[in-house]
Amino acid sequence: MIELTCAVHVHSLHSDGSGTVAEIAAAAAAADVDVVLLTDHDTLSARYQGEERWHGPVLVCVGEEITPRPGHHYLAFGIDQPVDHRGLTPRQVVEAVAAAGGFGFLAHPFSAGAPAFPRIPAAGWDEVAQPGATGLELWSFVTDTAERLTSRADALRFLLAPRAARQLDRPRPEALAAWDRITAQRRFVAIGGLDAHQFGLRIGARVPLRLMSYRRAFGLLSTHVLLERPTTGDADLDRAAVYDALREGRCFVARDDLAPARGFRFWADGPQHLEMGGESHGGGGFKLHVRLPRKAEMRILRDGVELAHARSSTSLDAPTAEPGVYRVEASLRNRGRQRTWIVSNPIYVRA
Repeated sequence: MIELTCAVHVHSLHSDGSGTVAEIAAAAAAADVDVVLLTDHDTLSARYQGEERWHGPVLVCVGEEITPRPGHHYLAFGIDQPVDHRGLTPRQVVEAVAAAGGFGFLAHPFSAGAPAFPRIPAAGWDEVAQPGATGLELWSFVTDTAERLTSRADALRFLLAPRAARQLDRPRPEALAAWDRITAQRRFVAIGGLDAHQFGLRIGARVPLRLMSYRRAFGLLSTHVLLERPTTGDADLDRAAVYDALREGRCFVARDDLAPARGFRFWADGPQHLEMGGESHGGGGFKLHVRLPRKAEMRILRDGVELAHARSSTSLDAPTAEPGVYRVEASLRNRGRQRTWIVSNPIYVRA
């Protein structure tokens, strides 16, 4: 498997971000990010302008954040034309993306607005278990953080030292619980979304004042994908390989600022070999394996309930005696508290 680190849910000058695509790609390279999944609001103009390509070591893939009001935003990929959402219900938006040959993820699905900042509106989803959706932003960096801030002083502390912020210690419990409920019925892929805009004032070619730069945001939360073959340098082929990994759930979410997560693996051996996102029918008989690039606390969960646990180790193995949806969470002690480091996508062992 070939591992690539992705920055998902990024906005540029093509909508309400402050950076050019070239600047975003340069920031990604500086943050050791391999792929940027650009999702400007209701447009694919970056593609039409020839910016969906390799920019040096960084592959830029152009999707769209379909942005109806209020809420129900959808991150769509693999489509050739923007989706006109006027007059469509949220379910019809999802169906329109699928009909166009694309796939997508619910953006900030649990957004309820920020009590301390009334100008930040609620932008969640009424129904998270959307038929036809590929998955959800399990961890939404900007939304999950902003909605947990309680004052302007809190916000200033976060902007000055985001890595220390308690608001970013773990995904929302309600997001994890909803995800577990949905995966009990079908594959539903979890990603980490940045919603990166690099808020600031652009003057000509410069952005002298930046709040949460792209470079800084890219180092905080990422989605790692596992490709079945090496990249080729052909943007079309490599984009297809990244999209295949996302569709199938061969990916995991990581806080790479806590420690580099590259090298994490979760798989099952038994009647067949299963990677993350893999699905088997016929019951148990598998052995699960977890490997971490450094010692950490980790646990394997079955249907959201802990099955096996290691306090400080780089490996954990456990048999599966019965069907279930198995996933991994790893955490690190950082700044005096336990903080989520890695959340895997599941392996599905069905009856």
